[in-house]
Amino acid sequence: MEINIVLAELQNQNKSVYKNVFNQFYKGMVLYANNFLFDQQASEDVVQEVFISLWENAKDIEIKISLKAYLYAMVRNKCLNYLKSLKVTDDFNLIDISSMLTIEEDLDLISEEEKTIVYGQILKIVETFPESMQQIFKLKFIENYKYLEIAEELGISVNTVKTQLSRAKTKINQSLVVVIALFATRL
Repeated sequence: MEINIVLAELQNQNKSVYKNVFNQFYKGMVLYANNFLFDQQASEDVVQEVFISLWENAKDIEIKISLKAYLYAMVRNKCLNYLKSLKVTDDFNLIDISSMLTIEEDLDLISEEEKTIVYGQILKIVETFPESMQQIFKLKFIENYKYLEIAEELGISVNTVKTQLSRAKTKINQSLVVVIALFATRL
């Protein structure tokens, strides 16, 4: 359904369209929120707040990119506000890195400047990887190669590519958890 039609229906308080939007995006938004908050219940609460806000403020909403981008930006902002209320700081944008690695949502949700910062932080961690893992990671996430393209270029199996990327993501997430835990101890 076209964004203008959906938005018009939401503004007219069409419960059926609202329910469809909810069903289409809820699970993904909760997963996205959980990558910021690391708390399932708080993530569900944040997403519910987003949908309540969407219902209550539909008449005032202007969506320029896409409904999905708008909703995910709302989730991100509410998560950051929630973390601020807990006095958690993210000076190095580590939460953004973690959320990007854990889910594969559209990168149009963040600005070009934020992308540059996020990539810089990831690359610092990636530099600690073994050479082959670095190469696979950079081909996938910097050069946007597909699994098969990476496998063909490096002369390895697709399963090896997937395994190495999984290990890389795990190592990055582990590194980020330690850093985030350090932030928490500063409170």
